[in-house]
Amino acid sequence: MKKADFIQAVADKAGLSKKDSLKVVDAALETIEEVLKSGDSISFIGFGTFGTAERAARKARVPGTTKVIDVPASKAVKFKVGKKLKEAVVASAVKKGKKK
Repeated sequence: MKKADFIQAVADKAGLSKKDSLKVVDAALETIEEVLKSGDSISFIGFGTFGTAERAARKARVPGTTKVIDVPASKAVKFKVGKKLKEAVVASAVKKGKKK
């Protein structure tokens, strides 16, 4: 699903215009971004938690060669799925016969 499709789905479910839905979705995404930039996490009970993790500097080997490079420390965005969302996805996969 692309952003435009998502905006339309939100508009349909919330009874809003596409223009208003776009404002709501953009504001929500900007807020999540600001929270993560500040180093905090944001949790939606039943859906999941967005957070950040520090990755330490390390050495890595280039595949196919013996060359070793230094990978600098970095910050990564993480998402931990909530129980309700996980159960809903698993249940829909079972209904479709796609259980792994």
